[in-house]
Amino acid sequence: MFCFQCQETAKNQGCTIKGMCGKENDTANLQDLLIYNLKGIGVIASAAKAQGAAIPKETGLFVAQALFTTITNTNYNEENLRDWIQQAQKVKKELFESVKDKVGTNLHESATWYSDDVASFNAKAQTVGVLATENEDVRSLRELLVIGLKGIAAYADHASVLGVEKDEIFDFMFEALASTTRDLSVDEMVGMVLKAGEVAVTTMAALDEANTTAYGHPELTEVNLGVGSNPGILISGHDLKDMEELLKQTEGTGVDVYTHGEMLPANYYPAFKKFAHLIGNYGGSWWHQNEEFESFNGPILMTTNCIVPMKSKNTYKDRVFTTGVVSYPGTKHIADRVNGSAKDFSQIVKLAKTCKAPEEIETGKIVGGFARNQVLALADKVVDAVKSGAIKRFVVMAGCDGRQKGRNYFTEVAEKLPKDAVILTAGCAKYRYNKLDLGDIGGIPRVLDAGQCNDCYSLAVIALKLKEVFELEDINDLPISFDIGWYEQKAVAVLLALLHLGVKGIRLGPTLPAFVSPTVLNVLVENFDIKLITEPDADVEAMMQGK
Repeated sequence: MFCFQCQETAKNQGCTIKGMCGKENDTANLQDLLIYNLKGIGVIASAAKAQGAAIPKETGLFVAQALFTTITNTNYNEENLRDWIQQAQKVKKELFESVKDKVGTNLHESATWYSDDVASFNAKAQTVGVLATENEDVRSLRELLVIGLKGIAAYADHASVLGVEKDEIFDFMFEALASTTRDLSVDEMVGMVLKAGEVAVTTMAALDEANTTAYGHPELTEVNLGVGSNPGILISGHDLKDMEELLKQTEGTGVDVYTHGEMLPANYYPAFKKFAHLIGNYGGSWWHQNEEFESFNGPILMTTNCIVPMKSKNTYKDRVFTTGVVSYPGTKHIADRVNGSAKDFSQIVKLAKTCKAPEEIETGKIVGGFARNQVLALADKVVDAVKSGAIKRFVVMAGCDGRQKGRNYFTEVAEKLPKDAVILTAGCAKYRYNKLDLGDIGGIPRVLDAGQCNDCYSLAVIALKLKEVFELEDINDLPISFDIGWYEQKAVAVLLALLHLGVKGIRLGPTLPAFVSPTVLNVLVENFDIKLITEPDADVEAMMQGK
């Protein structure tokens, strides 16, 4: 194996024996082979589109879902990944047969390779993985594109579940995947990466449309951190449709529902607030699962990443259910929807009724719901605070949380920022500081939580609106600094989106991505002033000075 797609990668170079995430060697190789087949689909689809052929939307959606299942902490199940590979070969073959008169046979090997021998998958995988591209800089740009695509794919899948699909997103996936099989110039590859940022903005906007149309705009909300006396179901991940269907199927059953990790923002949506048995949020970010899932006592539903491998001392495996693109060996999987019907969560509800109520691990409340609509409703108040000098700076501390001690950096920054600075956040990075008592500025909380990682779109909209209000030419003239914690591939999509919007001077850490070569890093530094986070005191001082 060779994998360097997340921040935990060994020695910040690449995992070669076993993933730091817990992913086994063979699992990583199978994911590489799946991506290879997706590149083949991209080759056929882009060639066919160039000749005027229409590509079924189902093909684009399959590619999005398959990319999604290769994201860190999503799929640890080798049997399931072999199924994905076989399905990818089927999709590839059917697509080729439908357009072969337009694309011919002179295609990249990823488009023509087929095998029914699952035993040979691993051997093939070792020849088509990341290191198959020998040139370091070419490899860096190709992988930056593929990794950004994974984030785009995740958001596109979530939007599709709620009925919002955009052909241009799927078309770009085909184009981008195909581009990684061709010998392009550096400028062409950089252009493709920057186009990924543009498409990431389109995709996050589509998901924002999907979420808010279905469930209303997030609103200022106090979320309970304690527990009730009833048995409960804990739901984690990002899929709001799963959240909706679980709440409906547990209503009146005597079973309560709690959010965990990235599902916390579900508490902010008006549509979910009407369910009295949505008690609140249990625990913190994804990497606390081993302890928090244990103490919860009831079933856990993983709707997307991040699922954490269980330790030998953990006893909750029989209580874990996966769904969608998530798969973990030995756990129960809830099947996808059929013909528009809801997923069937009855076995989770049945199990919950036999379980003890959750063990209380904390009490109190946290405040969130500051997505674009809620913040813009406060725009006059915010603008007045800026003009009066009550607010000197906004600091966007978004992105992912992680296990490393270096992540304490974000807690320290939050604590050390002057009291005239406001934190804008989205993603699980917020768990490093969202339970701190940082006060408010004239009634405006100093931590404004927009929601999930995809809700970084809200933060971009807020920034662009402030630029308009203050009649500025450049978004970088705003009193806003970006201090981003990165971990996995959706954070890369968000980063590329911010670059497309023209944001410069972004701090990123605790390490820079291992897949970015020194040459590519120089391009990012020269064009966008990308910085590595340093020490809290130094970074706070620099950010408050607009540096």
